[in-house]
Amino acid sequence: MNARIQQWVRPEVRALKAYHVPEAAGFVKLDAMENPYSWPAPLVDEWLAALRQVSLNRYPDPGAARLKRQLRSTFAVPVDSDILLGNGSDELIQMILMAVAGPGRSVLAPEPAFSMYKIISSSVGMDYHGVPLKSDFSLDLPATLAAIAERRPAVVFICYPSNPTGNLFAREDIRTIIEAAPGIVVVDEAYSAFCDGSFFEELPRYPNLLILRTVSKLGLAGLRLGFLVGDAAWLHELDKIRLPYNISVLTQASAEFALSHYPVLLDQTRRIRAERARLAEALATLPGVTPFPSQANFILFRVTAGRAAELFQRLKDQGVLIKNLHGAHPALHDCLRVTVGTPEENQAFLSALRTAL
Repeated sequence: MNARIQQWVRPEVRALKAYHVPEAAGFVKLDAMENPYSWPAPLVDEWLAALRQVSLNRYPDPGAARLKRQLRSTFAVPVDSDILLGNGSDELIQMILMAVAGPGRSVLAPEPAFSMYKIISSSVGMDYHGVPLKSDFSLDLPATLAAIAERRPAVVFICYPSNPTGNLFAREDIRTIIEAAPGIVVVDEAYSAFCDGSFFEELPRYPNLLILRTVSKLGLAGLRLGFLVGDAAWLHELDKIRLPYNISVLTQASAEFALSHYPVLLDQTRRIRAERARLAEALATLPGVTPFPSQANFILFRVTAGRAAELFQRLKDQGVLIKNLHGAHPALHDCLRVTVGTPEENQAFLSALRTAL
């Protein structure tokens, strides 16, 4: 290793592994929890016409006021809660952790969890602690409360629905965690479009609760737009960390346009939900395959012991790309994860998997 890198780059950063995104060109791409549907051609033309009105020579509105109003209206954000925007959820996670980082401070999350919680925690010098889920991927509430009491975390992250498992944790368990946490609790609702639950209604009750959302899973992943909802005093402090003009003019204009046509996006999510049910039913009929219940736009499934890597590669050889989670966490042994695609993509995946088995 370069001596200067060893001298100046913090050891916890050198120990990290960068977030890996595999090359996907030419594959049936079912590895990244994306919405597989594009817009109808007339809507694309209308969007492009809206973009022609954007002034690229000017900086974007730093507060993205119009977009915030659109988000508030579309998602029924509680009146007394504020909104903070980020370049994807990742930037908002980074803002939160940068704001509270300090010597001896820690972050806690049920695991397995979204990998960026740990990566960003380590990058800002915070101690990350994962509390294992139960064997059925439900919250281990006693263990979580014990970890909170012992470590006094500055931040607790909870995915709802859970990533990468897809299930919804018990609401009362999450409430208990919020009440026990000495710092803030961030409920990450990245997959809220595919379930009927949200903690928005709990915001007035818990000033230490922040809710993280994204438009990525709605079919707008290319925009890289996340938003954080919660107590105005908290968001005022976090806004001091935000880099100026972090939401581009093209993202603001495109998101405003897309959300003004929200019924189109909702129709796509309904189709994905229907395909999720069909896909789960089909997976359950395959020998050696155990799908887990999902309220997200993906399905986690376990295969015969020792075969995950082999089946992943066999699918890839047939032009189908999914996610191999074996080795990512002890609870995910022999697990693969498939994003719910179009009916045609899902059929291609099922045919390839039957051949691979």
